[in-house]
Amino acid sequence: MKELKQPRHGHLTTALALVAGALGVCAIGPAHAALGSQPLTAPQGATAANAVVHAATGASGASASAAANYSVRTTTLASGTVINEYVSSGGTVFGIAWRGPRVPDLSTLLGSYFPQYKQGLLAQRAERGGRGAVSVEGSDLVVHSSGHMGAFAGNAYLPQSLPAGVSASDIQ
Repeated sequence: MKELKQPRHGHLTTALALVAGALGVCAIGPAHAALGSQPLTAPQGATAANAVVHAATGASGASASAAANYSVRTTTLASGTVINEYVSSGGTVFGIAWRGPRVPDLSTLLGSYFPQYKQGLLAQRAERGGRGAVSVEGSDLVVHSSGHMGAFAGNAYLPQSLPAGVSASDIQ
């Protein structure tokens, strides 16, 4: 009887990891959202709801506009993490906030701004070390993230895209 040759373990592990990763992505479903883009398409197992429509107020407290100029869309992921998306009246996400047991996929949520975030994160880690809260602040993008295992929170926003009367403290 001829003995079957076993594949090398490293190649098998890599192949299985690629298949599992591909299946995992398919099982979760698409999650399309990004700062400066359209709101999140809730992935499988998540729930989404449009929250209150807001009219931003100016410093004097008077309404900045008779029409609402942004809304908040809340998505609860299967992990329990809650994501609030701040959407302009034109339908563009200008801010995102999250809280929950896991940090959401920031590469998806930050979209084309993710490389800028990653560069700021790497610079911060090089300066202060590899742990602790993250604070990346630039003229185009601001991201704050903190927490510990099981309890994370953060926000990200585009300062240049904040509607009139909306401040950074409104993104929560």
